[in-house]
Amino acid sequence: MKIAVAGTGYVGLSNAILLAQNNEVTAVDIIQEKVNLINNKKSPIIDKEIEEYLETKDLNLNATTDGASAYKDADFIIISTPTNYNPDKNYFDTSSIDTVMDIIKECGSTATVVIKSTVPVGYTEKLREDTGYLNMIFSPEFLREGHALYDNLYPSRIVTSYPKDDEKLKDKAIQFAELLKQGALKPADEIPVLHPHCTEAEAIKLFANTYLALRVAYFNELDTYAVVRGLNTKQIIQGICLDPRIGDFYNNPSFGYGGYCLPKDTKQLLANYNNVPQNLIRAIVESNVTRKDFIADQIIAKKPETVGVYRLTMKANSDNFRQSSIQGVMKRIKAKGINVVVYEPTYKGDNFFNSEIIKDLNSFKNKCDIILANRLTDELNDVKDKVYTRDLYSRD
Repeated sequence: MKIAVAGTGYVGLSNAILLAQNNEVTAVDIIQEKVNLINNKKSPIIDKEIEEYLETKDLNLNATTDGASAYKDADFIIISTPTNYNPDKNYFDTSSIDTVMDIIKECGSTATVVIKSTVPVGYTEKLREDTGYLNMIFSPEFLREGHALYDNLYPSRIVTSYPKDDEKLKDKAIQFAELLKQGALKPADEIPVLHPHCTEAEAIKLFANTYLALRVAYFNELDTYAVVRGLNTKQIIQGICLDPRIGDFYNNPSFGYGGYCLPKDTKQLLANYNNVPQNLIRAIVESNVTRKDFIADQIIAKKPETVGVYRLTMKANSDNFRQSSIQGVMKRIKAKGINVVVYEPTYKGDNFFNSEIIKDLNSFKNKCDIILANRLTDELNDVKDKVYTRDLYSRD
């Protein structure tokens, strides 16, 4: 099977590698540097399994910037380009998908297009109508940054959907799901597989991420309550999470939910709720803002001269700091005239929004009065008296 993958971020590259174990896969990206790294069996992103598979596995995978050549003879084309939330339009920016679709149509491809980018509810059906390219399905992705390939090798579920008015494409959705199962290490009979209609699958993705954001917001608000009342957050969480309906997972307080998916997906879902009665979705978004205010106020009250931010990435085993919650905390602290410096060895520049980037850890430690760490690490053990964190479990 010939498969082309547009976009080599966490979603695109993990799927390309998964499928390249048993298929001929061409990964397409507009950045030549990323293409060169992949062709040299090096990962352009931090992900343990992606790095390992590129280096050690026999993959039928090559990368290119020439989308037309990759799409022309493909059987499946996966679109996994970024769809950032546009606050001005109050909607996802899906222009990157439109660009790929233009190339697909121009080169005369007849491939089945699989949208894996996160999109608004109803987008796939509208794209089929607008482009006239009907051979299109949607397959949401459920992965973690830094564990993207692992989550494809051991999927919690596979969802491949088809248009409501086109039963023939259900066969393509089933076929694509089988390709994903074939590449997984988890036994096929243990992987739940769903084939809903496209619009329902789009809603599954957005509502799943919104529920995760709700859970983060809940335990953060619990932690805020405990701090204000002088209570032990960990003892409270342990008692609550012994209830099997709640479970002892995804309950570690933080500076707020962040990353690439949760902030934009909750806001997009809120936009989709226009003219629909709701209270909870808006409360989740507002709760995240309140949490950042609280964390910043805690730091400001200590009256430091210099606050250090330990990593922009906020998540373990990730190099992605898009929409990380610490950025909102930084802005609030800097607005009070407090100097903020950042330790981020993966950042290429010398400053981040006018905050100095320090790449030597010891120099960073010495310069700071307080160090903000969303997640604890052994690197900070020698300066624990300076560290401010709400991390109770040393896990994401």
